[in-house]
Amino acid sequence: MKKLETRSFVLTDLQTREESGIGIVEGRPIVYDSPTDIGGYFREIIARKALDSTDLTDVRLCMNHDTGYVYARSRRNNPNSTMQLIPDDEGMRMRANLDIEGSPKAQDFYSAVKRGDIDSMSFMFDISDEEWQGLDSDYPTRTITGIGKVYEVSAVAFPAYKETSISARSQEALESARAALESAKKQAVKESLDNDIELLKAKIKCM
Repeated sequence: MKKLETRSFVLTDLQTREESGIGIVEGRPIVYDSPTDIGGYFREIIARKALDSTDLTDVRLCMNHDTGYVYARSRRNNPNSTMQLIPDDEGMRMRANLDIEGSPKAQDFYSAVKRGDIDSMSFMFDISDEEWQGLDSDYPTRTITGIGKVYEVSAVAFPAYKETSISARSQEALESARAALESAKKQAVKESLDNDIELLKAKIKCM
């Protein structure tokens, strides 16, 4: 089973407007090239083109990652969905149509964003490809080069991650970060040992 991760961005350019009883919320849940400190363990960057092969076929819009209520949904990301996700040069934009006349919860969501009480977005995803630099240092860098699937995007009041820092509020996220770093370091050591063994075999053959 793939490990699901979440990241949040505070400067998401959340905007609202109303059209014929529909509350439209727009924002940016994913930002490229924005270095994020992951618990002091490592720096992380989402690379440009990380969304090139991402599965966006069924993504929900929630509040604070509470999947008990879905405010909008992108079904195959088509124009008839209540939410559209648009990858671009800066990351990914989101446009959601909320039923603010028929749903009190949707009205509360829309009002909180409109007032600026909620100004952050987060997304839940899994990683399909990554690169590490500086694993032999105290503060390496992980570059996410491929996001496999986006499962959900949320407007969040207390983001577990800010644009340049991670909060200790999410212990599970911190443990996940530590495990990811340890796994990458073990893999690097294994690859180094394998290379040494192959070099030794080549030398023995030449003797």
